Amino acid sequence: MIWKVFHIFETIRKKQTSIKMDLIYQLIENAKKHNVRIVLPEGNSERTLKAAHIILKEKIANLILLGNPDEIKFLASKYDADISNAEIINPQTSPKLKDYIETFMELRKEKCISYEEAEKLITDPIYFGPMMIYKGDADGEVSGAEHTTADTVRPALQIVKTQKGISIVSGAMIMVTQQKHLGYNGMFIFADVAISPNPTAQQLAEIAISSANTAKTILQVDEPRVALLSFSTKGSAKHPLVDKVIQAVNIAKNLRPDLKIDGELQADAALIDAVGQKKSPGSPVAGKANVLVFPDLQSGNIAYKLVERLGNAQAIGPVLQGLGAPINDLSRGCSVDDIVKLVAITVNQCINK
Repeated sequence: MIWKVFHIFETIRKKQTSIKMDLIYQLIENAKKHNVRIVLPEGNSERTLKAAHIILKEKIANLILLGNPDEIKFLASKYDADISNAEIINPQTSPKLKDYIETFMELRKEKCISYEEAEKLITDPIYFGPMMIYKGDADGEVSGAEHTTADTVRPALQIVKTQKGISIVSGAMIMVTQQKHLGYNGMFIFADVAISPNPTAQQLAEIAISSANTAKTILQVDEPRVALLSFSTKGSAKHPLVDKVIQAVNIAKNLRPDLKIDGELQADAALIDAVGQKKSPGSPVAGKANVLVFPDLQSGNIAYKLVERLGNAQAIGPVLQGLGAPINDLSRGCSVDDIVKLVAITVNQCINK
């Protein structure tokens, strides 16, 4: 083979015992137990095809590759990728194309979209994939190796829309640290780190709820403890930025009284039990948080990169939250490993949705 199977599987085979508790290993093993259908719209991408080889070999998911079958098969052979067990669909010649077009016209009827306009969009794999999910012909999607985040999110919002009670899409990063005494065995959900630059209080509350759901479905946390972060803890500072976080906490608690959500909390008060109980005594979250919700995109994005680089943590994601179906976005600089990991994560979202 002209390329190696990605390092996780090599490590698993060499160190079966030590890796048993690795998050990605657990997600992959869980994914193997289910026949989840994941559509990959970028079927002619080199990295996608190499990842598909691994995913199919390890039986992580049933794959649907979109694009011209002849081109995909030629490229797979060129890259030494065995995709013989994948389903390959050409959106332009699919027997379901007419139905998909008409469904899309109905979904976008307020825009008075014409048949020709709908056909142009739906024959694009980036739109065809979400429509497959909407119609029940696929369970989840991973895209973005060759497209922007907007290219992935826009069709998803137009077709599968957002979850009930959620109006905003956000991006969560799964952080795996070496501090096993913190968070959930050293693991955290950080959000929003990818999508919304300056969320309103309502949006911040919804991000908190979505992040709690991600903690349950991906980290398998029985009891998410969600901290809405600020530079103030329980009134230690007065500022409109603090007020927004306080308002978001109240909204989130009203929307989901079953969740453990608290704020405003400084980062140390959220993470360290002694600090948390001193600054916010009696809080069910302070000092015990495993989900950290940042007040804006700047702080969230900066924080996860600092923790990753200075704290030698593993950053996995981002995972898209709030959509009506498991659809995830890759970085255009992603590796083959990244695609395999995100497919495993998406499968687990499908299982637990």
